[in-house]
Amino acid sequence: MKKDYFILAFGNLKHRGLRSWLTILGVFIGIAAVVALMTMGNGLKTAITEQFSSLSTDKLLIENAGTGFGPPGSTSIRKLNQHDADVISKVAGVKEVASRLLRMAKVEFNKNANFDYIESIPNNADEAKEIYNSMNVKLAGGRFLKTEDSGKVFIGSEIAKEDSFGKEISVGDKILIQGESFEVIGILKPASSFQINLMIFMNEKDMKKLLNIEDEYDMIVVQVSDSKETENVAEKIKEDLRKDRNEKIGEEDFSVQTPMQAISSVNTILDIINLIIEGIAAISLLIGGIGIANTMYTSVLERTKEIGTMKAIGAKNKEIMYIFIIESGLLGLIGGIIGAVLGISLAFGVAGIANSAFGSEILSVQLSYLLIFGSIAFAFVIGLISGLIPALQASKLKPVEALRK
Repeated sequence: MKKDYFILAFGNLKHRGLRSWLTILGVFIGIAAVVALMTMGNGLKTAITEQFSSLSTDKLLIENAGTGFGPPGSTSIRKLNQHDADVISKVAGVKEVASRLLRMAKVEFNKNANFDYIESIPNNADEAKEIYNSMNVKLAGGRFLKTEDSGKVFIGSEIAKEDSFGKEISVGDKILIQGESFEVIGILKPASSFQINLMIFMNEKDMKKLLNIEDEYDMIVVQVSDSKETENVAEKIKEDLRKDRNEKIGEEDFSVQTPMQAISSVNTILDIINLIIEGIAAISLLIGGIGIANTMYTSVLERTKEIGTMKAIGAKNKEIMYIFIIESGLLGLIGGIIGAVLGISLAFGVAGIANSAFGSEILSVQLSYLLIFGSIAFAFVIGLISGLIPALQASKLKPVEALRK
């Protein structure tokens, strides 16, 4: 008997083909919005989180407090220096300290000129090794810098592309940086961090000489001995630097950032965006539910005589109600399935376009089966609820009155 309910419900939906599809439209637009935007939101969260992968959970980043826009520390009044690095290295729990420079410089190749970021590699071999490990990058060709190298650089994948200088840069090519010639000895594979892809790396001694930099740094990377103590070590560094610089709490001209702080801030913003997306999608689903209710009310009016006939031959109130509830549930279910498929397709399409535009896997699609099946189930429930009142109305019709209409 239950099988007959579904057969009859499918038959009725098929009979009202165009109206059924228009009703389903409101549902699957909402579900498609939920699935596509939430899936891309999760992928975006992963992509942005990976931008911080250059600092793992056992590393801290100390920067100058800036006074405007520009590379880290480039607009600060008081710069970090070797004395600060020495103070930090003496803090309990600090395993390794690596000082870095990050500046913008004029780069020329193939008679074209750009302004690109130059980042230093420490002179100390152990510090340089630590930086390479923390960057988590691989070479597409050539090699990394050695401490004894001079007049040599390795470059990010985007710098090497033809788009940058009208001609692709290869290992062994010479580029001009601030008017001085440097040999490209290595080219990186596309990294998850777009910052690394757009960077040129040279040894610290070359960079200081090239840009006339004396005793100053833009950032100091710290590796702690125990990743569980990262937060405590960060507080100790703040305390010792404040004491050494004779500064009060809240008036520091430096910042100590843990990876978790950066990731947490970004995730909070993305969670707010996802919440807004869910709100917009919920409004769309509400409109879809109203559409289902409207369709079911119209169906009851159109099939009054049919309902009267079924009751006259023995159909019970609950059986009439089941038929209409199943119809409305199927409208929601079909809309949910179509919406989920469309949403997944849109997510993959947008991710593909974004990755092609940026030339790297900057945005991945993070499929959540809980989200997909949850959205379909939610659409089904919306359909059931929307059809409940029309179904009750249909079940309460009296056979004689229904047959007269």
